[in-house]
Amino acid sequence: MSKIALITGGNRGLGRATALALIESGVEVIYTHRGDPGEKIDAVDLPLTVGDLDSYAAFEVALRAVLADRFGRTDFDFLVNNAGVGHAATIADTPVAAFDELFDVHFRGVFFLTQKLLPLIADGGRIVNLSTGLTRFTGEGVYAAYASMKGAVEVFTRYLAKEAGPRGITANVVAPGPTATEFGGGHLRDNDGVRAHLGGLTAMGRVGEPADIAGVITALLGPGTGWVTGQRIEASGGMLL
Repeated sequence: MSKIALITGGNRGLGRATALALIESGVEVIYTHRGDPGEKIDAVDLPLTVGDLDSYAAFEVALRAVLADRFGRTDFDFLVNNAGVGHAATIADTPVAAFDELFDVHFRGVFFLTQKLLPLIADGGRIVNLSTGLTRFTGEGVYAAYASMKGAVEVFTRYLAKEAGPRGITANVVAPGPTATEFGGGHLRDNDGVRAHLGGLTAMGRVGEPADIAGVITALLGPGTGWVTGQRIEASGGMLL
């Protein structure tokens, strides 16, 4: 029986790359999106606004229906909490509205969506939460709010690993370094100067690509990593060593 993964924000960027990598490895994929589901792939797409807790009940109903009708199951195996939004500003210039959106999506949403879905994750399953290298280094100094939310996710993941461990469920964090996606306006993907500058700060001499991060997530969901839990795995190409 094939494994089933649920990826939030799987319609673009790291989420889409992860969906494609998992499909290639033989995993069935369900992914969420807010708005456009993106280019069609061999996966089930379900709408979800992670920052809107009131939408979770309807999402659970839709997810249960997909699991039963398409896969003949009542549970799934892997949860990848990937959905995110970006906002860059100094502490002095961070608006309350931007802070609240970051909080709702990156921490409140991750916490309570995981709470909602834990009963649907099969024993022996895996959870991967996305963080950022910016919880270790401060970058350009304009990501205090964003990185703080991700720092909270890292602490949450350790508690989650302990609580879910008796069921054989692992929980880990993947913390990407600078990666060329459309996140935050796509500067890392489209601006050669930014790519060269940040790539020069890594041991590997380049910024990451979505497939680099997808490979790490896929490995954590693979059969050989069941003894790894409660860990932060930074995938940054050796940023600022």
